[in-house]
Amino acid sequence: MSNPESFIDEVSEELRRDRALHYLRKYGWIAVLIVVLIVGGTAWNEWRKASAQASAEAFGESVLAALENDASEARIAALSEIDATGAQQGLLQLLRAGELLETDRSAALDALQAAAQDDRLPDAYRQLAALKRIIAGQGTLPLAERQSVVAGLAQPGQPFRPLALEQSALMALESGDPERAIEILQDLLAQSDVSEGLRQRVTQLLIGLGADTGAA
Repeated sequence: MSNPESFIDEVSEELRRDRALHYLRKYGWIAVLIVVLIVGGTAWNEWRKASAQASAEAFGESVLAALENDASEARIAALSEIDATGAQQGLLQLLRAGELLETDRSAALDALQAAAQDDRLPDAYRQLAALKRIIAGQGTLPLAERQSVVAGLAQPGQPFRPLALEQSALMALESGDPERAIEILQDLLAQSDVSEGLRQRVTQLLIGLGADTGAA
C-alpha cells in the first residue's frame, strides 16, 4: 500500500509507445517522468519544440531499449551508458536505483539519497527520490530519520504531499500512535488532490482501524 502505483492511472493514456506499457507496473512510481521526457517539448517556438521533442524521444528510446535487457545487472549497465544531463540524468538515477532495489537494497538507498541531494536536478525529482528512499527504507532506515524527511515532503504545496502524508500515517502506526494515524488519514481523505488509488488505500486503512471514513 505504500508504493505510489496511483501514478500509473494518471499517465498511462499519454504514453506514446506500446513498449512502455510493459514497464508501467514495475516503474509506475516514475511513469509520469517518462511521459514528460518522451512527450515533452517546449512552447518557445516551433523549431525548438521539434528539436526538444526529437531529443526527448531519442532519450526515451534509449531508456526503453536499456530496460528490455533480461537481467537487472544488464539493465543497470545499459542505463549507465546513456548520455544525459539535467532532468534526463535525474530520471536515469531513479531508474538505476529502482533496479538496485532488486539486487542491493543498501546501494539503492545510497543512490536515492544521492539523487535527493543532487541540486543539479529539478526539485520534483529530488523529492521523488527522497520519498522513494523513505518507502524502500522501511525496516532499514531509523524511524526518526524517515519521519523527519517525510515531514518536509508533506508540507502544503509540495508535489508529493498526499503520498508523504500517507507515509506519515503509516509511521504513526509504526510508532504506536493509531490516533495520530487516523487523524492524518482522515485529513488526507478530505483533500481534493488525492488520486483514486490513494483514496481507496486510505479508506481501507481507516476501515481496518475502525475509524470514520466520512462516507455517507
